[in-house]
Amino acid sequence: MKPGKAIASFDSASAFLRVLARHLHGKDSPALGLGPAGRITGRVSTVVNHLPSALRETIYARAGQFEATTPGRLGRIDVEEVAEWVIGHYPRRRYPAVLIGSSSGAVTHLAALAGVPWLPQTLLVPVRHGGLDPDRPRAAMEALAGARTDFTGPNPQIGLHHMHDANQDRLMIRRMAYFRFKYRSLPRAYAAFLRDCLEPAGTVLVTDCGERWPTSDVGPRQVFQHGAVGGATAEQYAHGGPQVAQFLAEQGSAWRAWDAPPPDGASPEAEWGFDDALLPGLARLCDAEGWSLERLNFPHPDALSAPVAELYRTWFRANGMPANRLLVDCFALLDPHLPLRLGLAPYWTVFPIRDARDTLLRYLQRTEPYDDIHLGLFSHGTCSIGRATIEDWQKVLGQARRRGIFCGVDPSAHPQDFASNVRFHDELSTLDPTTPGPPGTPPWPWVRAWLRQHADADLGYLTGDAAT
Repeated sequence: MKPGKAIASFDSASAFLRVLARHLHGKDSPALGLGPAGRITGRVSTVVNHLPSALRETIYARAGQFEATTPGRLGRIDVEEVAEWVIGHYPRRRYPAVLIGSSSGAVTHLAALAGVPWLPQTLLVPVRHGGLDPDRPRAAMEALAGARTDFTGPNPQIGLHHMHDANQDRLMIRRMAYFRFKYRSLPRAYAAFLRDCLEPAGTVLVTDCGERWPTSDVGPRQVFQHGAVGGATAEQYAHGGPQVAQFLAEQGSAWRAWDAPPPDGASPEAEWGFDDALLPGLARLCDAEGWSLERLNFPHPDALSAPVAELYRTWFRANGMPANRLLVDCFALLDPHLPLRLGLAPYWTVFPIRDARDTLLRYLQRTEPYDDIHLGLFSHGTCSIGRATIEDWQKVLGQARRRGIFCGVDPSAHPQDFASNVRFHDELSTLDPTTPGPPGTPPWPWVRAWLRQHADADLGYLTGDAAT
């Protein structure tokens, strides 16, 4: 099965890979970098925005289902071929560093500024099913046991995280399952890319998100994860509560708490967490090739957002540019090329949730104020637990000294504003640049030194020997 057909295009990792690669090719990413198909989807979404809510939900769920593979084809997915597909996105040239590991929009902006690639450890294979109640995760876990084994059996180099989130992803999981796999050994294509493209004595930087989540062991190299980062807590997923009961009632569910299997441990979070099993093979390769292997630890997927925004401001100032405009992007809604072209410091929010809004507000209250704040919001289709309201985000915009405006957001349609995926780029690209040209690419030692000095000292992130 062709890797491009197996891997979800709507997922964080594939979106970050796609838009970062386009940036390294010198291109921006209209319609999330999906090309003509993304443009067509955007135009259709504009029409969908005007339909009744229930019909919008159905269309959104059905659209996602078209990307899902059938269980019978899982055994034909070769994750080594997927790795070849990943590296095929990037320009073949020499780089002073290559990032590998956890996905994060902040990591994407970091790599874009430094002009280096990022290789994901985790990717998503959506799996079609005939229809399962999203509020019965135990039944979903049992129904897809054979499908999990069909996938992991021919691919011994991965661990599989079957993720089931009936809060944020409830529209999608009505008709598909989320099979996220993590490379536990270094793919041959990744090793070949490093040999071909990493400069002699270059740096391999492991992006290590420490996010973990309760899981149930369901087979060799398989775990089931009920819930995920995104508003509701692990405790709420496991035991329910007033918010869960109210949410399920609002969704028309017959349940007032999720019928979940009991967890028997904790694992790297399915979408964001890093699996240390990848490190030994990577360390051996670096030792053999004379590369520096370093590790950038961060506890949550958006924990690097504030340092990366400050890194951009520092580089802008070093090049005599103003550093007074902020772009807030969200989940897969980002284009790393435009902030550099326009002179915007990027701050990435993991999801449009209150926790992310509060973290952003704390950053804005302690940093030098921005004159302008432009804010985009990803729409996932559900008024989920922990969602930040439009009024919550307007408080962020109120932190701007001159103007704070939404970028591509229809406040009346969010969180079912499905056309925002296209409008975000279209509106962003019309902004005037702060200077006639972009600031150029900083030397990797400068980026590395800044991270070591500022991330370590201020926020407790570590760079060091990845094998320890």
